[in-house]
Amino acid sequence: MNSSTTLNRVLLQTDFPDFTLHARGKVRDLYSLNGHLLFVATDRISAFDYVLATGIPEKGRVLTQLSLFWFEFLKGTVGNHLVTADIHQYPEPLKKYSDQLRGRSMLVNKAQMVDIECVVRGYLSGSGWKEYQQTGKVCGIELPKGLRESDKLPEPIFTPATKALSGHDENISFAEMCKRTGPELAGTLRDLSLKVYQKAADYAAGLGIIIADTKFEFGHTLQGLVLADEVLTPDSSRFWPADKYSPGRAQESFDKQYVRDYLESIKWNKQPPAPSLPEDVALKTSEKYIQAYRILAGRELPPL
Repeated sequence: MNSSTTLNRVLLQTDFPDFTLHARGKVRDLYSLNGHLLFVATDRISAFDYVLATGIPEKGRVLTQLSLFWFEFLKGTVGNHLVTADIHQYPEPLKKYSDQLRGRSMLVNKAQMVDIECVVRGYLSGSGWKEYQQTGKVCGIELPKGLRESDKLPEPIFTPATKALSGHDENISFAEMCKRTGPELAGTLRDLSLKVYQKAADYAAGLGIIIADTKFEFGHTLQGLVLADEVLTPDSSRFWPADKYSPGRAQESFDKQYVRDYLESIKWNKQPPAPSLPEDVALKTSEKYIQAYRILAGRELPPL
């Protein structure tokens, strides 16, 4: 299959008129379905908080399949909201949309979401690096002096953020999180986030991938506090190849850094309208996502 055909197969938006659209995020379309939610991961990609005009082939399938892998891997540590990702077990009215749903969708339990991004950082990068340069701290946590960009931290830190549908998420201190969620829930989420991160990071390290940081979302269901949305994907995490890791600079990664670098190179002012991506940038980014899945899950992306 040639590259143009591959690009033409991207799914940028779903349209299921038989069902109520619950929400449309930067990447996912969510539909209400008899007490459940249908999560559909499109191939949309956002950068600098804007959805770009060009989709990334296979991205939605990678996000879904990698989340499913981690849900299974982590089920002994934390529960999750998944009901099924097998389209043959979906309600009958969904069957006619099988071609759009296959491999990129999940039927999940509705959850009362905690309105906090639970971020864990094992390395100093991104907004954490910027904040450290200015204050020597990240989200109120004092860090050793003299750290470089991408340095490994003495131990992983929990740095919560407020969730925003548009615009940048805002880093907050743990004390501020306690005010918003109550200290008991805040403590539970901090401890659980650190535990999940460490288990995943140890596993990935054995495969040659550094999980520099990641963000989790949690919600309350009838089963209690569960992991929800996506988990440990290239959209929600920084994955670095360990064999190319070199602190003191930004790192190569298995995420959308390739897209960010392109947008920086064309001097986009980071205001709408967001530009399109050249074919080679979209395809290279797709390769990065698929490679991350292949290494972490230990198998090829399931065929359509």
